[in-house]
This record gives sequence, C-alpha cells and structure tokens, in this order.
Amino acid sequence: MADDRDPPQPPFEAQEKIAPPGLTREMHPRPDHGEETYRGSGRLEGKAAIITGADSGIGRAVALAYAREGADVLISYLNEHEDAEETRRLVEAAGRKAVVVAGDISEADHCRTIVRRAVDAFGRVDVLVNNAAHQMTYEAIDEVSDEEWDYTFRTNIHAMFWLAKAAVAHMPRGGAIINTTSVQADTPSPQLLAYATTKGAIQNFTAGLAQMLADKGIRVNCVAPGPIWTPLIPATMPPEKVKSFGEQVPMQRPGQPKECAPVYVMLASDEASYVSGATVAVTGGKPIL
Repeated sequence: MADDRDPPQPPFEAQEKIAPPGLTREMHPRPDHGEETYRGSGRLEGKAAIITGADSGIGRAVALAYAREGADVLISYLNEHEDAEETRRLVEAAGRKAVVVAGDISEADHCRTIVRRAVDAFGRVDVLVNNAAHQMTYEAIDEVSDEEWDYTFRTNIHAMFWLAKAAVAHMPRGGAIINTTSVQADTPSPQLLAYATTKGAIQNFTAGLAQMLADKGIRVNCVAPGPIWTPLIPATMPPEKVKSFGEQVPMQRPGQPKECAPVYVMLASDEASYVSGATVAVTGGKPIL
C-alpha cells in the first residue's frame, strides 16, 4: 500500500503547457532533486565539475549531489534563469563554489566558453557531465523540419564532442566524463525519432571515447535514464502521454531526478576507477539491450 513517502505515480493532473525546455515551478507534483534527502560523504571532495542542463531535472539533482559530496560545480543551461539560480543556491548552501553560465550548447564556441569559464574558476576540470538535451514529439517524419533535426543533433551529440574535446586538455588522470543517453537508444519511440537517434549515437560516442582516453587515465561512461519526471516532459509531450507518464515500466511510475543522481556520483568517484565504456540503466526495471 502506498504512503506519503512513495514517489508520485500516474495518472498525473493536467500540466500547464509551457515552452521547452520547461520550468520546475510549473510542474505538479514538483520533481524531487534530493533537496531534503541527499546526504554526502565526501566522495567527490575537492573535485571540479561541469554539468550541462544543470538548471533543473537530472542536472539539478546531480549538481546538488556533487556539491554535497564536496565538488565545485559549473552550472551550464540554456535560458531558464530562475531554475539555474535555484541550482546555484543549492550548490552554495552545500558550501561549494557555483559558476552559472547561460547559453546554447548547439554552438561550438559556447561549448569552448563553458570549459574556459570552468578552468578560470577552478583551475581544472575533474568531471564533465554531458546532460543537456533537446527533444520534441512528432507523429510523422514529414513533420520534422531539417532545422529541427539539425538542432537536435547539435545539442544532443555534437555538443558532447565539442565539450569533451575542450575539457580533456584540462582533465587530470582520474578524470571522468559522464554522458546522459536514454532507454530510447535501445527501444526508440517513433514520436521521438530525432531524440532517440542521438541517444543511440551517444552510446557509441561513449564507447569509442572511453577507449581513446584510457591511456590518459580518463574514464568515459553513460547513464541511460528511463522515464524521469522533469520539466522537459510536460514541455514537449502531448497531455495524454504526460498524464500516464512512467506507467509503462515495471515499477509503473516515473523516476525522480534524485533517483538518477547516485549513479552519476558513483561514476565520477575514484571508487569507479575500473569502470569505463559502460552504460548504466536507471529505468524502473525496463531492460536495456
């Protein structure tokens, strides 16, 4: 029997339709990033991290966890200033340094700017979390414009290449790159054709880069979330899918952002020193291939 401690389950109430990538305050119920529950234990003490898409959702949960584990954090985001400031507050409340950088990672120059800002602030980059993503829902291929296809790839996979290429020069041995892929890489939804295709590319990019950087002592892994309750969901999906979001997995509910964060902590920590080229599923029981 459910009690008040159980994560929210569908059906969900109607959500206000807002422009992507969405805002946390518009969601009902609000996502849980671990604000009241995450307890750090010094696993990332003294490290410096870049997290893209850190304003909300999984990115905010990871930023909060990293800060409580002892890391300074650069918060990269598009234009959700209100959400980014809340993430900054959470990082600083944990006693760590927060640097906030707005801008579009679909542009190569901005990706290089993000890394420069991190190096200027922290002196190095120990962890790069490539988490930001763009998705939109379409029922037919002729609804997907050339511009939409290009922007999805530039945001979701090209940016990972640009950020990794810039960051590696400033990463010490023991550094970690963590890319957010998706269950969509293995079981793509046709309505998310462009998004799902990029998520498959991210898995291959991760596997290849892990081998390329092994001699530098830099590990590269990816996390494959299933349905996670973030602002991107009501901002980009039809209302009927939002209402039932998450019921299709064995746990019959969406995950909360806080339920992803411990995996990102583990992969960034020194305890994961022999884990590279891996994909870790956070899918509520739905297998990945």
